[in-house]
Amino acid sequence: MPSLKDLRNRIASVKSTRKITRAMQLVAASKLKRAQDAAEAARPYAEKMQGVLANLAAGVAGQPGAPKLLAGTGRDDTHLLVVMTADRGLCGGFNTNIVKLARQHIERLTREGKKVRILCVGRKGRDQLKRLYASLIIGTIEFTGVRRIGFAEAQPIARQVLDMFEAGEIDVATLFYARFRSVISQVPTALRLIPAEMPEGSKPADLKGASYDYEPDETQILNDILPRNVSVQVFRALLENQASEQGARMAAMDSATRNAGEVIGELTLKYNRSRQAQITKELIEIISGAEAL
Repeated sequence: MPSLKDLRNRIASVKSTRKITRAMQLVAASKLKRAQDAAEAARPYAEKMQGVLANLAAGVAGQPGAPKLLAGTGRDDTHLLVVMTADRGLCGGFNTNIVKLARQHIERLTREGKKVRILCVGRKGRDQLKRLYASLIIGTIEFTGVRRIGFAEAQPIARQVLDMFEAGEIDVATLFYARFRSVISQVPTALRLIPAEMPEGSKPADLKGASYDYEPDETQILNDILPRNVSVQVFRALLENQASEQGARMAAMDSATRNAGEVIGELTLKYNRSRQAQITKELIEIISGAEAL
């Protein structure tokens, strides 16, 4: 049975932990609003670009001169997985859920005999994936010290993906991130970057019976827009991830703070009972000694 001193030390330790988790919860809450606003502001632009691409792609579908970023290389042999996670932990299952989705994708591709390469964006994803797939990881991009994610942070990632595709090193590129839904809900998402994927709900613009002639033609416009679309989708994923991370951390630290409070209550009750038992024992000893005299 622990002594009273041990119980006091444990209570003090848990109280210190509760202060830390409470502070982290407040910090995450203050960052969440800005991150959520940035993620929600980026969605309409990214979705509208998907609509424009869907409209243009309808005009070149099946043509031999269609851009490779839209039509692909004609092969499905080498896949690049861009796995986006956080550089820090203490955010519940945020990182693990994204990695779990990526692992399922890797296992499926491996069973099909495909060659897989992994580009990690975030240290936590790399730390989890390297346990089983260290030989598949081609690099890691970290944002430690970056206070605010901007388009400049997305461009190097998109450029590396495009360079690998243009060099013939990959045939398909897929992006893994967490789409922010609410503080308690972040949805792990897989988005194919190359060939460009038109997500469900992205429809060509309604021209209301009119027809448009493009100058330059659709192919030339797509050659300019498709690389930018890769950067836009990567940027959007970074913002969604940032909001999801702060929401997950806020929820995790709130749960940890409440759990710490419960532990403190249990330890305090145990301490009071032990203290009362010790006092009762000492009184009995004193009374027994007095009666013996």
